[in-house]
Amino acid sequence: MSFVFAPLPTPSLPIVGEEDRFPVRRIFCVGRNYAAHAREMGKDPDRDPPFFFTKPADAIVQNDETVAYPPETGNFHYEAELVVAIGRDGVNVPKDAALDLVYGYAVGNDLTRRDLQLEAREKGRPWDWGKAFDRSAPIAAIHKAADVGHLSTGSITLTVNGETKQEADLNELIWDVQEVISIISHSVALKAGDLIMTGTPAGVGKLVPGDVCVVSIDGLTPLTTTIGPAA
Repeated sequence: MSFVFAPLPTPSLPIVGEEDRFPVRRIFCVGRNYAAHAREMGKDPDRDPPFFFTKPADAIVQNDETVAYPPETGNFHYEAELVVAIGRDGVNVPKDAALDLVYGYAVGNDLTRRDLQLEAREKGRPWDWGKAFDRSAPIAAIHKAADVGHLSTGSITLTVNGETKQEADLNELIWDVQEVISIISHSVALKAGDLIMTGTPAGVGKLVPGDVCVVSIDGLTPLTTTIGPAA
């Protein structure tokens, strides 16, 4: 088979304890999956069912890299997230079998052009320009579930320049990992290589050039991202 130009390399993430890397297919994101964050965004977590958006695989940023302040925004936000790495295909997966699909877990940061997201929301338009822009998905190394177990509790925190901005526990997820996997699999076929960013706690806020943002989850490799000047 030949192509009119060379195919782009497959985005991937390192795996703790392995030389091989994890090839990334798609990135699913859960919206408003912590009650306090839903409230700070003006929504009612007790009535809103889960909903999803996506980021392109090539939006991934490796740990300890610099992200240039993105264009067309004056309100660039951080969002600490637990990331689930899918290692087996699944369709219509029942909740009690959902963890069988999990390869491992990682720390992520759902970078967001909040002004563009909110403008789209107010107009009933897709969120892509606010969420799915270039280099909007910093993610640290994946830890295999076989090594760390399945994460249902534990601290998730985010600091900017050493100051804590987000702090919660994974057990505060409205829809837990099993439920999220099952719900997605009833709408689209999950495939090995898919990632799921499971939602962010309350406390989201602005980033500016020069900021150093660190996301930590108990038992996982922390994620450090520096914000550079606009390109």
